[in-house]
Amino acid sequence: MIVEKGKQQVEKLPKNKGGYFYLTVDAATVEKLPDKKKTRLICTLDDKLVLRCGLNHLGDGNYFIIISGKHMKTLNKQAGDIVQYAIEPDPDPLGVEIPEVLEALLAQDDEAKKRFDAFTPGKKRTLIYSMARIKDIDKQVQTAINILNGTHNLYKR
Repeated sequence: MIVEKGKQQVEKLPKNKGGYFYLTVDAATVEKLPDKKKTRLICTLDDKLVLRCGLNHLGDGNYFIIISGKHMKTLNKQAGDIVQYAIEPDPDPLGVEIPEVLEALLAQDDEAKKRFDAFTPGKKRTLIYSMARIKDIDKQVQTAINILNGTHNLYKR
């Protein structure tokens, strides 16, 4: 169910606020979403790039969706360019694919599964993104175990 579609200029936050490229999502649109500002979204740009994303608060009552520099290159766009967009709620509340390594670990270890299930969706996504940065499967497994056991700080780089 598409909640909004149209054309919009890509903006860029100042460096001191992250320097992200973004699209604005007004507060009225956010009110239509099933979980309001906590809804995960699927954003389609120029009918060729599909992003799974979340909402960030602009500070003026409205929200924004981040578009990475890599995605801007894929679209061949810069700040100030117009993109066609469509946004809809992501049917998966987690909003990301669970890696096979993590699925296997959770299927084999009931205690790890209980801990994972107790995490907030944001913490689950952070665990998944942390694992995705690691190429070695053994290190992925060890990192996941450490995070699930509370012996690894998810937010430390």
